[in-house]
Amino acid sequence: MTRIGGPMRTAMFAVLGVCAMTGLAWASVPLYRIFCQVTGLGGTTQRGLQAPGAVNRQIRVDFDTNVAPDIPWTFRPENPSDTVAIGARDMVFFLATNNSDKPVTGSATFNVTPSQAGRYFTKIQCFCFTQQTLKPHETVRMPVIFFVDPKILDDPDANDVETITLSYTFYPVDSAKAAG
Repeated sequence: MTRIGGPMRTAMFAVLGVCAMTGLAWASVPLYRIFCQVTGLGGTTQRGLQAPGAVNRQIRVDFDTNVAPDIPWTFRPENPSDTVAIGARDMVFFLATNNSDKPVTGSATFNVTPSQAGRYFTKIQCFCFTQQTLKPHETVRMPVIFFVDPKILDDPDANDVETITLSYTFYPVDSAKAAG
């Protein structure tokens, strides 16, 4: 049986280390996204299919909208806030207008503050799940259907939350990549 010498062994461990680090780097973004969705870390919201049903408590939801400097859109909520029954399904609308003379595709990122409320804020339907293409000077009305999970009332870290802010930012999507 041949034994591998010192320099060759060190080189093999270095190559294995590089491969392991590359694999870890490649997997870190999807693993972090899954972790945030499960825990609500950083205000990451949940996705759901159906609201559990209202309880006898309400909470205020404020809506914050932004656009990146390189997307020629105006974007705002129809109403700046809404008071909702915890556990009840609610729907709100946002308006986006393409202020340019050409079609523009955008994608929205989102978060919830305070961050401990993210695990209880559940979206059933949202424009943020897909890319949005607006024709020149087109205005669209985009719904978000959501609920606040009643489990928020049992969480000592969230028991003082009276207002949740749902924030969106639209970024441009490269048209060539969106078409392909």
